[in-house]
Amino acid sequence: MSDFSAELKPAEPQGSDVLAQERAGSNVNVDQLAQHLLHRGDFLKQQKKILDVIEKRPYFCKKNQLNLARPDRYHLGLARAKELRRLSLEHDWSLDDYKMADYLTDEMAPYALQTVMFSTSIREQCNEEQLKYWLPKVENWEIIGCYGQTELGHGSNVKGIECEARWNPDTKDFTIHSPTLTASKWWNGSLGRTANHAIVVAQLMLPDKSTGKLKSHGPHQFIVQIRDMKTNKPLEGIVVGDIGPKYGYAAMDNGYMLFKNFRVPHSALLSRYSGVDSESGMYIKPKNQALVYGSLTYVRAQIVMHARLVLARACTIAVRYLSIRRQFADRDSSGNAPEVAVLNYPTVQIRIFPLLATTYALHYTGEAMYNLYWDTRAAIEKGGDTSRLAEMHAASSGLKSACTMLAADGIEVCRRALGGHGFGGGSGIIPLNNDYLSKPTVEGDNWMITQQTASYLIKRMTESTKDPYPSAKSGEPIDGQFRLFLQNRKSSRFFDIYSNEEDIVKAFQYRVSFLSYQAYEARIEQKQPWTSLMISLHRLSRAFSESLLVANFYKAVFESTPNPPLDDATHATMKNLFRLFALFTIDLQSSEFILSGALQPQQLHNLTPSIQKMMEAIRPHAVRLVDAWSIPDYVLESALGRYDGDVYNSLWQKAHLENPLNLQTFNPDFRTEEIVMGEGADNARRRIEKLALGVHGHEQRSDPKAKL
Repeated sequence: MSDFSAELKPAEPQGSDVLAQERAGSNVNVDQLAQHLLHRGDFLKQQKKILDVIEKRPYFCKKNQLNLARPDRYHLGLARAKELRRLSLEHDWSLDDYKMADYLTDEMAPYALQTVMFSTSIREQCNEEQLKYWLPKVENWEIIGCYGQTELGHGSNVKGIECEARWNPDTKDFTIHSPTLTASKWWNGSLGRTANHAIVVAQLMLPDKSTGKLKSHGPHQFIVQIRDMKTNKPLEGIVVGDIGPKYGYAAMDNGYMLFKNFRVPHSALLSRYSGVDSESGMYIKPKNQALVYGSLTYVRAQIVMHARLVLARACTIAVRYLSIRRQFADRDSSGNAPEVAVLNYPTVQIRIFPLLATTYALHYTGEAMYNLYWDTRAAIEKGGDTSRLAEMHAASSGLKSACTMLAADGIEVCRRALGGHGFGGGSGIIPLNNDYLSKPTVEGDNWMITQQTASYLIKRMTESTKDPYPSAKSGEPIDGQFRLFLQNRKSSRFFDIYSNEEDIVKAFQYRVSFLSYQAYEARIEQKQPWTSLMISLHRLSRAFSESLLVANFYKAVFESTPNPPLDDATHATMKNLFRLFALFTIDLQSSEFILSGALQPQQLHNLTPSIQKMMEAIRPHAVRLVDAWSIPDYVLESALGRYDGDVYNSLWQKAHLENPLNLQTFNPDFRTEEIVMGEGADNARRRIEKLALGVHGHEQRSDPKAKL
């Protein structure tokens, strides 16, 4: 039968015409806004340069990825990782160029930890001698590394990990040992089949002078060779492998690892800030314990910056497709009225536009976190100034939790708003959703790490209560806010959230101060158990993070001159995005704003009308606002979100021409075991057993002692 589908085209209006009209109806300057958002490191120029290289390589074709089994995804992922490294040498790419290529391929690949936590630990935790030895090996890719912290029995509670590093006074080295099964390293990316070296986080065990027994000095980082450099087989005393299928990260070999009395030299302990004296065996304490966890803080800061681009991807797909998709005529229209664009429905806008505003809020706080991290590192490097470490750690912990929840939940909201097509592979949402779902639990569970933020806020409130009227400015940045609250908390207040944007910021800050004071009273004055307060502490951390998002957004669009600059029309739209983000967040958390006294109940009456007014103002600019994120079609890999709007032709091609399942004719007759027409029952049976059991399972079946 002839294929007549090529003769057909989608019903009018064509998607390309719709998006052209959307773009023509907005005065937002996309090029200017893109430069404003993505100027750091000349992102746009770098993106084009790298995309021109990798998009043409067969290895990096994405169209069949969702049809591959997980072992095949790892094989392809390792091949791609190797190819990227070869390309970086061929084209003389910088580290930032390589990271751009990694971003564009959009795959958590087997080399992913090499340039993030492994190299960061080397740079930040090695002493000068160690740095001189290890850094060239890392930078030249002579070794492939991973970061081994999380264990089968412990994740967020790093202090509770069981893997031990015992000091041997006679031989002046360490023995790394896993005393229990739950001490197995677990989830560590690149560990399963790829890495030959690992940063192993283990309890540092030294003999106690008074008792002679081993005493833990807490988790410390060790650099350990785990595989033979020629055969890539595990070294004697190490059991290591891949943990198996996961929700996402199909190309990443997340691994497990156990040690049995594995000896490493004294130099394996990363000793920039702490260490063990090789002669006396005495512990050398760090000046500040937070310095030891610099790698994790860096990753959390990076996660905040990453969240904006992830959510921007989902919003780009949603806004473009929902501008094109038509469903139902206006109920109040008469006659044969045309169907309405789905994005024109307020019930769709209320799901998508606040998320679009959130991408911009995440951007400005990501910038602030980026600056805080590097300013803090520079201060430490220059003169050992660690005064902002606590603030950075608290902010990065709270924001990691809040921002990854916003992004992960936002992706799913966008998927559902896409309707039925959001469930399909052509949406581009499936890999985005699956891979990003790890973020709310990795690098600290999102509910547990907020305790670190809350603890910091309670400490600062405690200090502020000791002297609410200091003669000179002192303490940390949050202290001024807390002291102002303590001075005025019994006075009447009114924050005009509809006419005064600065009052919006003040309302968010007052809510944080109130919740911090409540936590201080409960914990410090009333001595309530910490565990009984955990729900309140999580809410406090979330409120603090939302306050940072609002304050940084406000500073960027109201107090600062945009750099790179924005024209008046674009700048005005950014202000509307701020208002929408802030008012929508107030609506979600309205009970806390009322109970804290930041707002009065009657102020909420105008909240929904004001939010709708902001959405109406943003609607004409929605397509251009997602265009500004400059996410290439290659990254989106979405029929629904493609830049040219040719949605339905693309969906048809993916289903009809690119789906490998359509290349075979199947036998549905239950009376025969044959599955593919013409293969015969015996061939079908052998193939299905291999599929069901796997190669190893199939081999085991011939062994009567083996258990299936």
